[in-house]
Amino acid sequence: MTTTNLAITGHFVAGVPLVPTHEEIIEVYSPLDGALIGAVPSASVGTIHQAVAAAQKAFQAWSKVPVKERVQVLFRFKSLLEKHIDELSRLIHLENGKTVAEGRAEIEKGIEVLEFATSLPQIWDQQNLEVSNGVSCQYERYPLGVVLSIVPFNFPAMVPMWTIPIAIGCGNAFVLKASEQVPMTAVRLGELLAEAGLPAGVYSVLHGRREVVEQLIDHPGIVAVSFVGSTKVAKAVYQRGTALGKRVLALGGAKNHLVVVPDADPEITAKNVVASAMGAAGQRCMAASVLIAVGDTQPIMDRIVEETRKITVGKDIGSVISHAAKARIEGYITRAEEAGYKILVDGRGATVAGKESGAYVGPTIIEGVLPGAECACDEIFGPVLSVIRTNTLDEAIAIENANPYGNAAAIYTTSGAVARYFSERANAGMVGVNIGVPVPREPFSFGGWNDSKFGHGDITGMDGVRFWTKLKKITTKWTAEAAKNWMS
Repeated sequence: MTTTNLAITGHFVAGVPLVPTHEEIIEVYSPLDGALIGAVPSASVGTIHQAVAAAQKAFQAWSKVPVKERVQVLFRFKSLLEKHIDELSRLIHLENGKTVAEGRAEIEKGIEVLEFATSLPQIWDQQNLEVSNGVSCQYERYPLGVVLSIVPFNFPAMVPMWTIPIAIGCGNAFVLKASEQVPMTAVRLGELLAEAGLPAGVYSVLHGRREVVEQLIDHPGIVAVSFVGSTKVAKAVYQRGTALGKRVLALGGAKNHLVVVPDADPEITAKNVVASAMGAAGQRCMAASVLIAVGDTQPIMDRIVEETRKITVGKDIGSVISHAAKARIEGYITRAEEAGYKILVDGRGATVAGKESGAYVGPTIIEGVLPGAECACDEIFGPVLSVIRTNTLDEAIAIENANPYGNAAAIYTTSGAVARYFSERANAGMVGVNIGVPVPREPFSFGGWNDSKFGHGDITGMDGVRFWTKLKKITTKWTAEAAKNWMS
């Protein structure tokens, strides 16, 4: 298909769009109906050097701006996001396939992190303490330099917003490697940042596939890297970056377990489990993927199936990201059926009228799954919930703890004691009680355990501030009395 008359979304470098004529063009298709909606250039080595050089130049001035002045840009950016939230929601819907309401929700979550970043002047560490007569110690926080964030397709606004406001609020210059499947939202964020008064070069967007990621990680001008994506790639990014002496935080995949016990509230549990498993078409690292039903929970399970069957594809949930993803997800369902598991709700072959070329998978529930089954262990990344039955809560906890990931785990119960027992024993960085997507609200930080994260700390909250900055410690002695102590 020709791209001669196709609108090309360029890189965003030094505050302006950039479309080098010599670069490969990557076509962008909407998963809603398969339509060709745009294209982006794949960054060449020269473009990467140009973007990093512009960022290095911008960093020299931006890093010296007092933090109280830097966050004024973030306040204005917040106002612009709120003003353009309908436009951005529709853009996310178009290029990602999630519903407009889900697009709006992810922008609102991103704004929450932005609000935290505007508080940097109040939480900025600049402590001073007299540690001995005439001797004081203080520490000051400094930005790192030019930093890189590599983001996935599933949250075109929210995941970038985990890092953009904190990193630039801390005084860094920021390069975003957007997903080539959803590149337009990232560039639009850059345009709004520029309108908010962010100096040119402080925020850049580059497009491309794996080779661009590797060239950016390897670039000597990049000093720190954050990544969100699959565990396999997260581990590779972490190893590549740290081998070069760079600071890296890489968030990977998940296989989140929800545990339902007999005393759970049937209505609250059913609605919440279904929202967790099927929302965003299951394409989120915090989605419920396995439901462990403990003891006699059949009435609750019946309600869950009933709620799932109410979902209308194309209205209540959108498409998955591509036809390749659709084929992969449906393959898991088919193999589970061939293994003898019961498909209570079958989402294979889903279509939406007028959008027959879209990449849709309907909500799916697989019953009677064994803990070691493929569908119970792999991150399917689709609207598929595998149900495992156990007799005791301890058996359920053992299954949850045996999974190599550690993003989220949740329990549905009306007992405080049961909730506490589970929360203390679940092997996950984020735990929910009657909440199937236990994403913490700021300033509580986002981050998992085990194979869901490589690197130290979390990506938002104060851990985000610590990741994007370095400390300088200053010890000062002026008075004669100081000469009498051990520091003389």
